[in-house]
Amino acid sequence: MTTLGICDGYDGYLRRLGFTEPPRPTADALFALQRAHLERVPYENVDIQLGRPPGIDPALSVRRFADGRGGYCFHLNGAFALLLESLGYDVTRHRAGVLGPADRDRHDVSGDHLALTVRVDGEEYFVDAGLGDGPHEPLPLRVGTYRQGAFTYGLAPLEGDEPGWRYLNDAGPCPVVNFLAAPAATADFEAEHARLSTSEDSGFVRTFAMLRRDAHGIDTLRGRVLSRIDPEKGTTERILETPGEFWSVVGGLFERALDDLTQEDRQALWDRVGRAHAAWLAARADRSGTGAEAGAGAGA
Repeated sequence: MTTLGICDGYDGYLRRLGFTEPPRPTADALFALQRAHLERVPYENVDIQLGRPPGIDPALSVRRFADGRGGYCFHLNGAFALLLESLGYDVTRHRAGVLGPADRDRHDVSGDHLALTVRVDGEEYFVDAGLGDGPHEPLPLRVGTYRQGAFTYGLAPLEGDEPGWRYLNDAGPCPVVNFLAAPAATADFEAEHARLSTSEDSGFVRTFAMLRRDAHGIDTLRGRVLSRIDPEKGTTERILETPGEFWSVVGGLFERALDDLTQEDRQALWDRVGRAHAAWLAARADRSGTGAEAGAGAGA
C-alpha cells in the first residue's frame, strides 16, 4: 500500500475534493470521493486546445489537480486511481473504448478510454471519474440496471474473445463504454493519448469542451455554448457572448484555476473558440437555411 504523501500534491488533491483528512478506505468514502471528483475537478481540454497537452503520468495529474486544473479520461482516472491506492483501495486499471450511437453494437475495445474497478468491503465497483457525463457514484460490477436520481445506467458482459464489461448510458451522446477485464498500465494508453491530444482529426483538438456532473445534472461547455442537462427540468443552453462571460464560467461554474494562463493564452483560446463557433453556425445555416439555431454541438 502506498503511503499518503509519497506523491507531491496528494494533500492538495484531497483538499480540492473537500477532505481535510485522508478518509479510511470504505465503500462510503469511495462514493463520496467519486461524487466530489465529478463535482470539483472538471473534464476539460484547455491545454490541448492551446497546443501544449499535459502528459498522462498519474503523479503529474495529481499535482495538476491539486493546483486547480482538470483533464480528460487518462488524466482524471489515472490520478484518481493513484489517489485511491494511496488511501488503501484495491484498484485495477482497464483498457476501454467509448462508442457513439452508430457504433453501440460493437464489442471491440479501442483503447481511447481508461476505466477503473475498485474492490472494497467485499464488493467490486465500476468507478469512472473520466467520462464527464458518467455516473455520479460507483456502480456495482454486476449485470443489471442502476438508477441514480433521474439517470439510468447499465452493466452487461462484453461479448468476444476477451472477457470484459459494457457500461451503458442510453441517454448520453456516447451510450457505450466497453472495457476489458484484464489489468492495464499507464504505458498502454500513451500512444492513444498522443493521437487524441495532437491529431487534427481528434475531437479534443477540434473542439473546446468542459463538463462537470452533480447529483441532479450535467453542465457542459462546448465552444461558446453552455448547456445544463437535467432530466427532470429539461435541457437549457445559452451562448457565451464575451470573453469575460466565457472565463467567468470556466473559472466559476467549472472551478478550473486560471492562474496558469497568460493574457495571450486567454485571447488565443477565445479566438480559437470563436472561429470554431462561427464555422459551426455557417455549417448549420448551410444545412437548415438559417443561422439562428444554437445547440450543444456548437464549436464542433
